[in-house]
Amino acid sequence: MSVLVANMADFDTIYELEDEEDEHVVSDEHLARYCPEPVVMRGAGYITVFGLSNRFDTEFPSVLTGKVAPEEFKTSISRVNACLKKNLPVNVKWLLCGCLCCCCTVGCSLWPVICLNKRTRRSIHKLLEWENNRLYHKLGLHWKLSKRKCESSNMMEYVILIEFLLKYPIFRPD
Repeated sequence: MSVLVANMADFDTIYELEDEEDEHVVSDEHLARYCPEPVVMRGAGYITVFGLSNRFDTEFPSVLTGKVAPEEFKTSISRVNACLKKNLPVNVKWLLCGCLCCCCTVGCSLWPVICLNKRTRRSIHKLLEWENNRLYHKLGLHWKLSKRKCESSNMMEYVILIEFLLKYPIFRPD
């Protein structure tokens, strides 16, 4: 009976074990190195107002093959293009009016264009966030509107970045 009592007293004792898996723990930096580069969707339109093009190309990038269906991709880009088609003509009209009256108003006539362009960007941000929550986060992708420097000049343009989300190994302990 004394042997049983000694083992029961030892039952609640917590021992620290040496971590043998320290070598196998994968860091975030290590995962980021193997994550593919984001896909950059540049504007393909003929009108650009403050860096925002009037449309994006609906051609399916080959990098996304196996990640998302071409139909879903085309639908998402078409939604963004519809938003741009609705808002950008108004921005262009206000820009022309603002440029004509710029000398008389000391530049204040350009404020409506700036505000309308900001509203257009916000609506695209909301649309892309809705698309991300609806579909793309489940597929390991994240779409966002980002400002990038043009390749040909020092001007800035807005592009759609399609980033690949990191997949954390589920077998790794907390």
